[in-house]
Amino acid sequence: MLQTNKSEKNEKTIDFTLANSKNLLLIFTRNPELGKGKRRLAATLGDQAALDIYNFLLEHTVKITSGLYTDKIVYYSDEVWEQDIWDNKIYGKRLQVGDHLGTRMLNAFQDGFASGYEKIVIIGSDMYDLSQENLEEAFRVLAQNDFVLGPAEDGGYYLLGMKKLKPALFIDKEWGTETVLRDTLNDLENEKKILLKTKNDVDYYEDIKDIPAFAPFLKNR
Repeated sequence: MLQTNKSEKNEKTIDFTLANSKNLLLIFTRNPELGKGKRRLAATLGDQAALDIYNFLLEHTVKITSGLYTDKIVYYSDEVWEQDIWDNKIYGKRLQVGDHLGTRMLNAFQDGFASGYEKIVIIGSDMYDLSQENLEEAFRVLAQNDFVLGPAEDGGYYLLGMKKLKPALFIDKEWGTETVLRDTLNDLENEKKILLKTKNDVDYYEDIKDIPAFAPFLKNR
């Protein structure tokens, strides 16, 4: 049974328009380990700096999701860590299942709908340009639409939400390339959908070099 922090939140941080619906936020994350993940950043900054930046992004993701009035499940890439940055009182924890990203996301959405949730949104754990308000907006627009998509500047997406399962969104995609958003929108051509503001995710040094929050990690550049 999922545990939530609904009784512990400060009322000032809660969007109560979300309170009476069965909402679920899925957070896909990689286990933060040296030499794994953020390889494109590591190629420029080194493994330790890449790991430090990823941990910083994880902290940001916790900050913007912990007060969100929804149930929340963290899906780990390699193994579930019971004692880590994701508070067990706030987040459910599961392991991603599938041989590629599309299958893993599809399985997570299927599990969510099978558990009775009506609106499900998925994000990654490395978006600095994302806020709690953005997530609240995503759930709100699903009241009048079946799908919501957050386009990323690199041709992918940073957020996907839905009220009904559409497996086509997760197959025949070149994950990690600039074609993902285009192909996903083609799948949604005849669906009722909303696009959120385009945002930039963190993959390359160029993505963060001019953002003051990342300056401590770049001081040796």
